[in-house]
Amino acid sequence: MNRRGLCLVLAAPSGAGKTSLSRALLANDGFISLSISATTRAPREGEQDGVHYYFKTPEAFAAMIANGEFLEHANVFGRAYGTPRAPVEAALAAGRDILFDIDWQGYRQLRAALPDDVMGVFIRTPSLDDLRIRLISRGDDDATIARRMAEAETELAHQSEFDFIIENKDFDVALTDLRAIRRACRLMTSRVVTGQ
Repeated sequence: MNRRGLCLVLAAPSGAGKTSLSRALLANDGFISLSISATTRAPREGEQDGVHYYFKTPEAFAAMIANGEFLEHANVFGRAYGTPRAPVEAALAAGRDILFDIDWQGYRQLRAALPDDVMGVFIRTPSLDDLRIRLISRGDDDATIARRMAEAETELAHQSEFDFIIENKDFDVALTDLRAIRRACRLMTSRVVTGQ
């Protein structure tokens, strides 16, 4: 059966385990890949254009916005980031899933651009105290922890906008839940390419 690909969005407060879950989901799976964003920031050591990011000048990025070439875009700390439309649409048509690591605002834009192709999963910890403990254990300083806790409250206020919520209390259970969500979404009738 031929299926249309899926845009799977993971959003979470910093420290909730989204990056670890993303890496585990991507490992050894040839049918899902991480979305590559365009950015106006300079490449860091070891980063390659088209692999880690599509590195653009501010002028080129602005031209892409004007031409409607982004599914979503935002300015973060003075640098622009966005998801180019063409590679995502090509992957979806080929039946490949794309994993997005974006916040609730990016999720809103992506869902507006591709309403039939986007599923959102919000990753959270059992409590804000658990989140604070995780941030402390990874070595964040007090100012960073305070900023991330404030941001977490904003993120949590938008969790009801997502299709699924996973509580990352036990990593293996959370990963099993995430894989089950993706599998179920791929099996939805609306994902089947008709006429095959």
